[in-house]
Amino acid sequence: MPEMELTPSDRLAPFWPLIPGIRWGTLTVGLVITAIRQVYELDVFIWGLVLLGYALWRTFRPLHYYDGRLWSIVAVLTEVALNVWAVVGTGYWSSPFIFCLLTAVMAAGFARGFAFAVRTALAVAFCVAVPHYVLTHNSATFNKLDTAQWTVELLLVALVAGYASRLFGEVEARRTLAVDRMSRLAEANALLFSLHRVAQTLPASLDLDDVLASTVSRLRDLIDFDTAAVLLRDDATSGWILGKAEGVRPELTLRDADLPPPLRAAAAGAGSILIADLSSGEGPGLGQLSRSGLYSPLRARDSLVGLIALEHQAPDHFGRRELGLFDGFVEPAALAIDNARWFGRLRTMGAEEERSRIARDIHDRIGQALAYLAFELDRITKRSRTELVHPELEQLRTDVRTVVTEVRETLYDLRTDVTDEHDMAETLDEFLKRVAERADLEITFRHSSTGRLPLVMERELWRIAQEAITNVERHANAAHLSVRWECDGQNAQLTVADDGEGFESGYAGRLDSYGLTGMRERADAVGARIDIDSAPERGTTVRCRLEAPA
Repeated sequence: MPEMELTPSDRLAPFWPLIPGIRWGTLTVGLVITAIRQVYELDVFIWGLVLLGYALWRTFRPLHYYDGRLWSIVAVLTEVALNVWAVVGTGYWSSPFIFCLLTAVMAAGFARGFAFAVRTALAVAFCVAVPHYVLTHNSATFNKLDTAQWTVELLLVALVAGYASRLFGEVEARRTLAVDRMSRLAEANALLFSLHRVAQTLPASLDLDDVLASTVSRLRDLIDFDTAAVLLRDDATSGWILGKAEGVRPELTLRDADLPPPLRAAAAGAGSILIADLSSGEGPGLGQLSRSGLYSPLRARDSLVGLIALEHQAPDHFGRRELGLFDGFVEPAALAIDNARWFGRLRTMGAEEERSRIARDIHDRIGQALAYLAFELDRITKRSRTELVHPELEQLRTDVRTVVTEVRETLYDLRTDVTDEHDMAETLDEFLKRVAERADLEITFRHSSTGRLPLVMERELWRIAQEAITNVERHANAAHLSVRWECDGQNAQLTVADDGEGFESGYAGRLDSYGLTGMRERADAVGARIDIDSAPERGTTVRCRLEAPA
């Protein structure tokens, strides 16, 4: 980024409220003296109007002074000359506008300090005293005491103005230094905020494609680049798989020997690498036109999970700021990518468990009912040869309708899920209403939701809740079921409790038949903790907690 041209500061800016106040005050004193003396000469009247007009103009157009600017010193000297001329033209030391000289000397001192203020005061005294002495041609009318008195007063005002200018200068220097430090702190805070936002948003999704797309998108928010690529380590082949790329199309699979030199160096190193000029022998990079690059290994849980590269077509495009941002970015990005890859593996395992659960549901509810219907049909067929079987057929029709209802309920339960439109509380409420219609259970549902979790997490927690509620419905022989859901957008807790038969929590076969192993796997997949408290004849309580990392 090109550096901005610095504009010199206005040395009179800190005194803008003070100078107009002094100018109007001294002018008002002059007008009051004129009124008290009752000397209404034409010269006094004209100079009064001139000074009044000048005061009005300077009220809306304040006096400025910039070091090295000729026009600014001319403006200050014009202020001095105008007031000297007014005093000389209206009676010298006895002029009613004599106090206006104080404003001119003070403005000169504020603008350029002690030396200039003293010289201005002496020059003003000289310009008033000499014409007075020369033009009157009568030393008797020339009052030396007045000359000495006003000269001393003007010098005192010059000293005060110079000292004030010095103090304000020191304060302004300190303020400028403080502002500079604050701007640097603000910039550092903005960088930390960006990295913190990245660290919080990247792990929000557990889908690998979403995480990779979010990684590149967040990088583009922080750093300007032409080419980006994320390579994932393939432990099975000890090679690399292309995860995400922008501005370049490398091979989908790469061996270590196929990596460009900067990426090989990053894979062997422990931190980020900045290459200012890829044409200097450290390249080439991923892109044929790339001339500078940032490269870093992605390490999580003490293992190399991938590589990330950013490149630009201009040499020396990346600097210390970009390297610092990049270095702070890769750690949360690596953790998010590793979490997504592990979740993908767990999801595959969960899919197998889900198929087992569906098969168990079909076997427990539909399979047994169909077996019963087949047995009844065989029995009725044999009896129909010798007996009337109308009552048995009526009962069989009722049983078939029951089985159809159970099939419909099972399919409906399997299709029920958390979506973007229906949150956890709505889905649980709908499911519990169906459970209440088909089971002899008194159900209590309480929920407190002030935010939502990422959809992937909510779906896993919903399946845990569904499994726990189904266990109560089918196996607990309970009279009352209590379900509670609490979520604030970062932390969540699910509680499913019943007053049923319960079981010995250490009985592995019982745990597996209730599907609790799958519930624990789902909880682990989203970083939740599940606790199951049960005892014979004392009911069962399932608690699943999800807490945001500290």
